[in-house]
Amino acid sequence: MRIGVNSKTSQVGLYRRRVARRLSACLALIFISLMIKAAVAATPQDEVRATFDRFVTAQNAHDVKAVESLLLGSPDFLWITRGMPVWGPEAAIKRFTALYEGTWKLDPDFANLKVIMIGDSVAQIYVPIIFTIGAPGQPPQPTRFLMNQLLVKTPSGWKVSSILPIPAPAQ
Repeated sequence: MRIGVNSKTSQVGLYRRRVARRLSACLALIFISLMIKAAVAATPQDEVRATFDRFVTAQNAHDVKAVESLLLGSPDFLWITRGMPVWGPEAAIKRFTALYEGTWKLDPDFANLKVIMIGDSVAQIYVPIIFTIGAPGQPPQPTRFLMNQLLVKTPSGWKVSSILPIPAPAQ
């Protein structure tokens, strides 16, 4: 009789191990599918917003290297500032470096940020923004702009292709 009890006990143990393995496999598949879904869930609009957020963070930190990494590395990069065109990332970085010596802070109205997909690899951003700008030793002045940027998707991610701020009347 002992043999039967041991046999029955080992069958129950075998059954429990099988159920535990199957349960573990199911949980692993659920976890993997959730991870894949989260990775796929990022839309191009989300990626563009994240790039713009990094751009604002780098600008406010006066982090020239981080700003440079977000600009399109092309002579066709365009930034209109004070009514003047700045062509190419090198000229833009030189200008940003000079501006960072004074007060330079961006405060976008993220609630009104719009991302318009022009194609699979081109997006436009529109956002009302307050620039607080001041030359070194001068009191900073907040100025409201309607910021427009074009971003281009490159193999290394989204890059800012143009910065087109339009002065807006104060509200």
